[in-house]
Amino acid sequence: MSHYPDEQPFREPAPDPATPQAPVHPSAWYRPMSSDEEVAAAATHPIAYAAPAPESAPASVLESSHAAYGVSPTQPMPTWGPPPAPAGAGWPPPSAPSPAPVGPSAATAPVRRGGVLAAAAGLGLVAGLLGGGVGGWAVANATKGTTVASPLPAPNPGVTARPDGSIAKIAATALPSVVTIKTKSSQGSGTGSGFVIDPSGHVLTNNHVVASVADGGNLAVELGDGTRLPATIVGRDVSYDLAVLKIDRTDLVPLEWGKSSDVVVGDGVIAVGAPLGLEASVTSGIVSALNRPVAAGRSSSEASYINAIQTDAAINPGNSGGPLLDMSGRVIGVNSAIARDPGSAGEVSGNIGVGFAIPSDQAAKTAQQLIATGKAEHPIMGVRLDSSFEGIGARIRDSDGITPGSSADKAGLKNGDVVVAFEGRRVIDANQLIVAIRSRTVGETVKLTVDRDGQRVDVSLTLQSSAAS
Repeated sequence: MSHYPDEQPFREPAPDPATPQAPVHPSAWYRPMSSDEEVAAAATHPIAYAAPAPESAPASVLESSHAAYGVSPTQPMPTWGPPPAPAGAGWPPPSAPSPAPVGPSAATAPVRRGGVLAAAAGLGLVAGLLGGGVGGWAVANATKGTTVASPLPAPNPGVTARPDGSIAKIAATALPSVVTIKTKSSQGSGTGSGFVIDPSGHVLTNNHVVASVADGGNLAVELGDGTRLPATIVGRDVSYDLAVLKIDRTDLVPLEWGKSSDVVVGDGVIAVGAPLGLEASVTSGIVSALNRPVAAGRSSSEASYINAIQTDAAINPGNSGGPLLDMSGRVIGVNSAIARDPGSAGEVSGNIGVGFAIPSDQAAKTAQQLIATGKAEHPIMGVRLDSSFEGIGARIRDSDGITPGSSADKAGLKNGDVVVAFEGRRVIDANQLIVAIRSRTVGETVKLTVDRDGQRVDVSLTLQSSAAS
């Protein structure tokens, strides 16, 4: 995430290494630091705090590009000898006379010094002979024929057209529909990404990109041509980490939705957005994994639960809300979170090849709900889970775990049941169960396997709407 020039990024204290770290949002939360905080941070942190990202490419990037060129100093240079003697050229040429000594130094110099000078003169003679030989050979060959070397042909103009399906062609088509989102509030300034989803001017992004200005502040959308427009929040949802914005433009081309349910591991993908505020950036990679349970957020009230697409396409702070495209240019995901190295200091690290995107099937459905009502509908079972449970599975609380009249109650679930499988997939913890449920649809019937007093019991239930609970 980049910041306005007068702001400094806020960094949380380094996490306790003994505490597992959840994935964090690329467009993570920042606030300006006071001068006292900056001095204290610089004195205690082994790495100086980075300045806000500039409008253009940073100098370090430009300098590093130069390092790609040049010759290794350890690489031997080729040696050159005289060319073979052409027929009739009179090789070798007659020796040139040695130059006469100049000045009194030849007669008065000590013997040792004279030897050095004599050696130098000898080297000069050898060089002169070699030069004369090469020159004589060149002249002889030049006078034998009448052919004159022609100048190098002028280079042809570059071809800018790219074939369908190439990353360049997909990027050129998608970039006009991808936007940069700028926020400024009492919590600080931030940058995120988004993309146009319909001709009416609706833009989809992550909730955490615009959460800081939900209750006041400045929100703007910057188009690919640099036009900056004020934006309003139509609706947002913390749990799915999605938000829909509205701008006053009806001439923008929306991106086409793809089906995330058709994606397989190994498919090529393209991430588009504004990492570190560098708008219109494109990276590529593959789908590394599917159905990756991700719970991101700094607190339970801000937590989002994503049944994510994992990718190694570079995703960095500022990419949040941008599209993840398939190799046909269709949206198959919304970039939302990145994994953090547990040993890294600070709240946000850069790309380490593990990024997560909200599947397009979920994103498209939620966006339609937010546009229609301003709210998203969540499927639930009607249970309260025990967050202190340390075993394998998701345990329903011993008391008040089952909501009376809920889907769970009607299906026969009981307080203290431990859900160990959902639709045949093993459940490791409560977050994984929540993610699995949120990826479904209200009214859908699912199958659970629970551990009840040491016995495995299969239960089928119909998911209900959170609005009805």
